[in-house]
Amino acid sequence: MKFGITLFTSDRGIGPASAARGAEANGFDSFYVPEHTHIPVKRDAAHPQTGDASLPDDRYMRTLDPWVALASASAVTERIELGTSVALPVEHDPITLAKTIASLDHLSGGRVTLGVGYGWNLDELTDHNVPPGRRRTMLREYLEAMRALWTQDEASYDGEFVKFGPSWAWPKPARVPPVIVGAAGNDKNFRWIVKSADGWMTTPIEQDIDDRVAALRRMWREVGRDGEPRIVVLDGKPDVDKLRRWKDLGVTEVVYGLPDRSEEDVLAYLGRLSGKLEGLRESTAVG
Repeated sequence: MKFGITLFTSDRGIGPASAARGAEANGFDSFYVPEHTHIPVKRDAAHPQTGDASLPDDRYMRTLDPWVALASASAVTERIELGTSVALPVEHDPITLAKTIASLDHLSGGRVTLGVGYGWNLDELTDHNVPPGRRRTMLREYLEAMRALWTQDEASYDGEFVKFGPSWAWPKPARVPPVIVGAAGNDKNFRWIVKSADGWMTTPIEQDIDDRVAALRRMWREVGRDGEPRIVVLDGKPDVDKLRRWKDLGVTEVVYGLPDRSEEDVLAYLGRLSGKLEGLRESTAVG
């Protein structure tokens, strides 16, 4: 089981390059950042955590572009995986986004993981001309079209939301970036994941996941997928018994958030967290 870090990037506090470098130096396996292009002031969509239009963190309105943030992190690291938790592909042009992701993966040596979401903020999606009732279909087409551009010498796609004729597009990614869907752990989302993605990322408020992990792995086998799904859990505080149980269930990665503080404070926090996890690795044989 691997351990990662997610930084809710903003225009204050530690930057993504320093945070990723610190995470790598402290032995973490992955570094994630989120995405919101903007937050409409007037919204009808409720935030999943607060249940209304209020936001749990004002960094939602201050978020850095994820691909610029990860490019800066790539330039100062060598091995740590670079991911999104989560990106919103349907808010972009899919051909251009495929180029951006392929370029980052090429330049980083195959270290990109594409964490995606359907998008809880329907008002934000509406500003990008995304039909709320079709966002899942739109996301599936975007992913299929991008995979075509990443893997085919002459790529084409003919869908409802994405259409382009035979085209050349290089660079190809060093590897096809795995796709992890950040969403609630229910059967509807799992059916989508086993058809169109490589794994599941829990929501920040979802901790009672034992039955859900088992359900996803069962559905994975039922549709004939090879191997096992990647299962990434966003955790609060490390706990020996919990991590041991998650490892036995088939959780592949546990990710911890960074505080919204200065570079000095965050690097100190990374050192303390790494020390706790190292002790847990030794005491629980998690690794």
